[in-house]
Amino acid sequence: MKISVVVPVLNEEQSIRTLLDGLLNQTRPPDEILIVDGGSTDATPRIVEEYKAQTVRLIREANALPGRGRNVGAANATHEWLAFIDAGVRPHNDWLAGIVVRAESDPTVEVVYGAWEPVTDSFFKECSAIAYAYVPENGVDEQSRAILSSLMRRSVWQKAGGFSEHLRSAEDLLFMGKIDECGFKTAYAPDAVVSWSLPSSLGRTFIRFFTYSRNNLKAGLGNQWQVSILLRYLLLLAAAVVLYLVAAWWPLAIIALLLLMFVARAIAVLWRNRVRFPAGLTRNVARMVTLIPILITLDAATIAGTINWLLRDKFRLW
Repeated sequence: MKISVVVPVLNEEQSIRTLLDGLLNQTRPPDEILIVDGGSTDATPRIVEEYKAQTVRLIREANALPGRGRNVGAANATHEWLAFIDAGVRPHNDWLAGIVVRAESDPTVEVVYGAWEPVTDSFFKECSAIAYAYVPENGVDEQSRAILSSLMRRSVWQKAGGFSEHLRSAEDLLFMGKIDECGFKTAYAPDAVVSWSLPSSLGRTFIRFFTYSRNNLKAGLGNQWQVSILLRYLLLLAAAVVLYLVAAWWPLAIIALLLLMFVARAIAVLWRNRVRFPAGLTRNVARMVTLIPILITLDAATIAGTINWLLRDKFRLW
């Protein structure tokens, strides 16, 4: 098998060396690496140029969002098999070997999804991983699969119609949905792992999920995420109206309900991750204190992104 690795990038000078070094040091090295730069204004293109002698190709595509970057890379790839990974991700040394072995073990397989894991090199990132980066015990399944750890035949990319090019995020979800609709033979490689870097602060978390929220709605995937959150707050609003009508202490009751909701959610995610992130009582209490602001930030970003989508994309008010 000859494999082309495709990577869309934009302003990744802090992480691009880690990615390229990880790809070039694979136990099963890729036959070519295509870095599609979407118009970086930092040192990303210059750094990539330093690797050009090592099977690395730099393609410049101004104003390219991730979907466009992946499509351009796939279209310019030399080989039949395409592996996709993202900037900000570090492949384990045997990542490519793991997904290749799974494809070679069954000639009918056309798509292989590897696994991913969150980088938890700080307490905040550990709590973030518990809050929203759930990984199943078997490493990867249909719910946790991701384009940033995948391998497929070029014909799959072609027949699925490529990636949507107008989205900053969620283009991968749409593309994986197309793969399912086309009925391609899919397999999973739980031992082929990449590490995904999480935002390191509440502010960065808000910005990332604000973008996710707006683009998820642009992609028409609101039922998979936003609807349940908005329904939760509509129920709280209805409770607030009832409390306002019947109780003078309604503000305190609403605050108590909100706090109870976030505490319950924090306990739920801690329980769900009890095997992957085991800890004693003291550490779990500290996690609770950190989880609640993270969950509040996720909800705030989701609602703000939804409002932004309504104003900018749905009603085009600006």
